[in-house]
Amino acid sequence: MQIAEYDGGRRKIVAHVGSAHTEAELGILLERAREMLADPAQGAFDLGIEPAVPQARLVTLAVAPTLFDAGPTGEVPVAGPARVVSTDSRVLFQALDGVFRDLGFGALGDEVFRDLVLARVVEPTSILDTGRVLADLGRKAASDKTMRRTLARCADRGYRDTIAELCFAHARASGDVSLVLYDVTTLYFEAEHEDALRKVGYSKERRVDPQVVVGLLADRHGFPLEIGCYEGNKAEKHTILPVIRQFQARHGIEAVVVVADAGMLSAGNLDDIDEAGLGFIVGSRVTKAPVDLESHFRWHGDAFTDGQVIDTLTPKKGKNRDNDPARRAEPAWDRKEHPKSWRAVWSFSAKRFARDNRTLTAQENRARDVISGAKSARTPRFVKNADGNPALDEKALARARKLAGLKGYVTNLPVSVMPPGEVISRYHDLWHVEQSFRMSKADLAARPMFVRKRDAIEAHLTIVFTALAVARETQDRTGLAIRNVIRQLRPLRSATIAVNGAVQAFPAAIGPEQQEILDGIRNRGESRASG
Repeated sequence: MQIAEYDGGRRKIVAHVGSAHTEAELGILLERAREMLADPAQGAFDLGIEPAVPQARLVTLAVAPTLFDAGPTGEVPVAGPARVVSTDSRVLFQALDGVFRDLGFGALGDEVFRDLVLARVVEPTSILDTGRVLADLGRKAASDKTMRRTLARCADRGYRDTIAELCFAHARASGDVSLVLYDVTTLYFEAEHEDALRKVGYSKERRVDPQVVVGLLADRHGFPLEIGCYEGNKAEKHTILPVIRQFQARHGIEAVVVVADAGMLSAGNLDDIDEAGLGFIVGSRVTKAPVDLESHFRWHGDAFTDGQVIDTLTPKKGKNRDNDPARRAEPAWDRKEHPKSWRAVWSFSAKRFARDNRTLTAQENRARDVISGAKSARTPRFVKNADGNPALDEKALARARKLAGLKGYVTNLPVSVMPPGEVISRYHDLWHVEQSFRMSKADLAARPMFVRKRDAIEAHLTIVFTALAVARETQDRTGLAIRNVIRQLRPLRSATIAVNGAVQAFPAAIGPEQQEILDGIRNRGESRASG
């Protein structure tokens, strides 16, 4: 069906409406074409003629006799134009619901909780606006009060404990949980005053709003395993042990390797993790390189080759003689022989070297601009105070350039357990948990939050935690980002049509690309269920 116009005696196609294979589909296209023609910006002459309502004689369809059944005389009744009652993206909802159930979350037996989780995956919004999202997904939303009562049930019935156990079971069935990734983030609130939980603390975005600190534990692929919420002024390094201990107690795990970034690096932290019988791999600060690599600098200078790895020691506190610069060979870390040191692995990358030098050059130029007065700003890096006047800190700049391209990793795993290349590789898996945090903060909109009571905050995080599990599993099954999956499946609209006094639902037309996504979601779920 097409919309055409005659211009100069020639017919021109204005728009292509679609193709119909049945009388019912033809009725839908006719209604769509009338809507396209009813342009409010188009003028019309008043001819004093009352337009007649168009009527169409529809044939009897075997698949839908209730809509087009013949009368007692055998004639097919005359029906008015079909009307679209509603359209929705139930295909998307059903796909995500399948993932939700495959993960075992249906064991909660709470459909309202499920709806809140899936609505957050599709379009994060407020409780008041969630009803609109659910209606667009073909679901009849619960009332605002019922949704809020569901949030209360999250805490009262221990939903997060159940979800965490199911996530662990899924991760264990899918792979190895002997190595876990940990990272933290902050969630700020639209609030003027602090309370026992929401406090002003360190913010990478330099915000001064009350916030909470959230710690996330994930498997090596970024699938969430545990989540914890702490006071906004709590240091990041003080959150890792409570989350790990909670994870151990919940699942009865003794041996596990924890991977975290340099923010978790503190002498007390590493000692506590080690005493708990856990392995760790954490990023090392570049400022420790001169001590750790003192022997290398003495015997080999500051020249490195691309991909070079140095397996050495780093003092637990201060400086010691476990790594004697008088000896050319780097010592191999041993727990008994080096009780005051940890194992340190340092690697050099030519790409990192080029990137670090570009950054240092930009910082040097900024420092010179501030010193010369070309720019007014707070004191940047490499600016020192010399007799009351700003000056370039040449020594600090030279020291930084000397260490460009280096990256360090600290661990308590001996080389016999994990070679240096694997230490580096396992640390680089941290991008998975960082991606999960980006998803929870952006795609799942974990912030900003307007809730204020701790139970409500914890319930909100439980929904985000569950939604993150659904999103990660969907990504794993399809190989696509969750935003891409939603972007392709949400436009698949199922329609409810009213014709001849009867109402019938018509499925969405699914293209080959969308069908491939749906098959990926279903087939992976079926294969795991059968396995």
